[in-house]
Amino acid sequence: MRIIFHVDMDAFFVSVEELLDPSLKGKPVVVGGRPDQRGVVSAASYAVRKFGVHSAMPLKTAYKLCPHAIFLDGHPHLYREYSDKTYTVFQAFSPQVEMASIDEAYLDMTGTERLHGPPLAAAHKLHEKMKRETGLNCSVGIGASRLIAKVASDQAKPNGVLFVLPGLEARWLAPLDVRKIPGIGKVTEKRLHDFGIRKVGDLARLEEAFLDEHFGEWGRAMAGKARGEDAGSWFDGIVGEEEGPKSISHEHTFGQDTADRERLGATLARLCEMVGRRLREHGLFARTIQLKLRYKDFRTITRARTLDHATELDTEIHQEARALLEANWNGRPVRLLGVHASSLETQQGQLNLLEPERDARWSKALSAADRIRDRYGESAVSLATGLKGNFRERVHENPAGLPGKRPHRSR
Repeated sequence: MRIIFHVDMDAFFVSVEELLDPSLKGKPVVVGGRPDQRGVVSAASYAVRKFGVHSAMPLKTAYKLCPHAIFLDGHPHLYREYSDKTYTVFQAFSPQVEMASIDEAYLDMTGTERLHGPPLAAAHKLHEKMKRETGLNCSVGIGASRLIAKVASDQAKPNGVLFVLPGLEARWLAPLDVRKIPGIGKVTEKRLHDFGIRKVGDLARLEEAFLDEHFGEWGRAMAGKARGEDAGSWFDGIVGEEEGPKSISHEHTFGQDTADRERLGATLARLCEMVGRRLREHGLFARTIQLKLRYKDFRTITRARTLDHATELDTEIHQEARALLEANWNGRPVRLLGVHASSLETQQGQLNLLEPERDARWSKALSAADRIRDRYGESAVSLATGLKGNFRERVHENPAGLPGKRPHRSR
């Protein structure tokens, strides 16, 4: 029988801020930016959640709900540092650890009973070790599948442990709202509600023909999840088995719409650096570079170019993205700028025939820059063109440098 833990750090960003400033404990705290900014809430303390504030909510909305909250920009480099510490704790309990994000992980605890005891005892040991070695609280969900473990950790919050016994998964899930199933968002939830499907048990009882007709392949996956199975998407994989991304992207929303050509160019360069860094982190090379441009009126355009060879170099990504910006920007104020890399390959392919030595030097230099960023933070090194485009990293979105995801750099 498989035993899977899902460990979710409680209000991770806020908790790290509380370690830095203990006076924040028990207060309504929002991490993500200032209330007059366009960003979203990265993390909310439990004290501010009572007012309806939650992650991914616009900062301005959070302020309206709780104007007396303390709004913080946050410290991304410290969040990565503490994520490393949590990873060290996880490794003490299982050789198979998969960081799902900067503040959550799956552990395959199958076969570790002789070392750590039965599941509940092991979870309490992990709980205590995490608090002792990091100063942070976590919630642990335990089940025979990743899906059950994840839903259980959510139900155990804050600072709890919940074990769903094997064979009782469907019964335990049945009374929960369908939104508790990972992958079911607002749109799918509304469609399910339209059919009178509000609880997980309602979903589990639907016939396959109905699901095929109205939801296609995703319908069958939802039904499998409603029974507690690891059905669909990344739930199908093995814990600790690394699967590279299908694409890599970063984007930035300006605090105020801008038509400043220099600022747009500098921001674009910084975004290209961020994309290049994550390509190298995964040992991947991109053949297609796409620009995303959103204007003041929210009209959004995307334009892409396919290279004759795959690349991981910030300089080449920037060259293509800049050409796309120059060809497609109409001079009007821009609200959002984004860079997206796709058609990912594990081999670089043919280097620039005219200047292969230059490309090799760039590759070594950028890998060295990545190592400096690992140690001193993302803003420690930047291309000259991107210096004026430096903006606060939103580490909760596709962060670079996740623990356990850095083995590919060999240069």
